[in-house]
Amino acid sequence: MRMTKPRQKRLIPRVLLILAIFLLLVYLAENSPWIKRMRYPLVYEEHIRRYASEYEIDPFLAASVIWVESKFVPDAVSGKDARGLMQIIPSTGKWAAEKMGLSDYQENHLFEPEINIKIGCWYLSFLASQFPDNVELVIAAYNAGIGNVKKWLQNREYSSDGMHLDYIPFFETRNYVKEVLKAYEIYKEIYPSLKL
Repeated sequence: MRMTKPRQKRLIPRVLLILAIFLLLVYLAENSPWIKRMRYPLVYEEHIRRYASEYEIDPFLAASVIWVESKFVPDAVSGKDARGLMQIIPSTGKWAAEKMGLSDYQENHLFEPEINIKIGCWYLSFLASQFPDNVELVIAAYNAGIGNVKKWLQNREYSSDGMHLDYIPFFETRNYVKEVLKAYEIYKEIYPSLKL
């Protein structure tokens, strides 16, 4: 059954109106603080604040890493066996706990929000001491490992000055850095009270 020309002419404005309404709703959803808070929640704020302050890191960075790593799910486990809110690998957790002097540390503690955030914030602080004033390198090292980032900095293909990365060769890490930085800006915008 073919549509007549007058019927087609009446249909076009309706389709355009529906499309305009849809685009308006998408725009509002992307820019609404309420929707942003639903998409980017802030759970365990007290622990984030406490350990970000204790280990002198930006609380927005800690919240952003948690969101990208686990979406604030405390019992999250990755395919690489990273665990908890900040997705800490058991060997890294054990090493960090020893460095931090946590004598009663056990692997299952990585599922406890406070301990996971404490270790994760300490580790971010450790990485920040290795890459001062370069949050991109800290984020890349959190994902790919400090050894990889140091190798990339020594390779002219990836770093023209040995201090910044022009290119991150791992696709996962490249996307991870972008996601954490995006979340960082959003957390700063919608949770200004988190600032220390």
